[in-house]
Amino acid sequence: MLKYAVPILASLNTDETIKFYTEKLGFTFHSNWDGYLIFSRDGLNIHLAPCDDAKIAQNSGCYVNMTQVDDLYAEYQPHGIIHPDGALEDKPWGMRQFSIVDNNGNLIHFGQDLEEED
Repeated sequence: MLKYAVPILASLNTDETIKFYTEKLGFTFHSNWDGYLIFSRDGLNIHLAPCDDAKIAQNSGCYVNMTQVDDLYAEYQPHGIIHPDGALEDKPWGMRQFSIVDNNGNLIHFGQDLEEED
């Protein structure tokens, strides 16, 4: 049956995207197949496909379920990548979450179930 999903986001610039995901998000870069990029961190995989239309990236994103969301927020906050409306907070749907915008305009939400313990 279903095992897991891997988000594929838009990449407007290969070199800038590699730099952003490795230096600001702390992901490991694995491969570049003609601009198709593969990254991982803590068992999570994110792929980015080459794209020439900034509107696609600005309307793309993913949600990452995780633990220790406060720690990741503290790690990312100094990089100035937190979405203007994406500060860490408890949401009415039972998640403690924050949001970032990557160098391409993709929106990534990081959330922890409020009922889970770290």
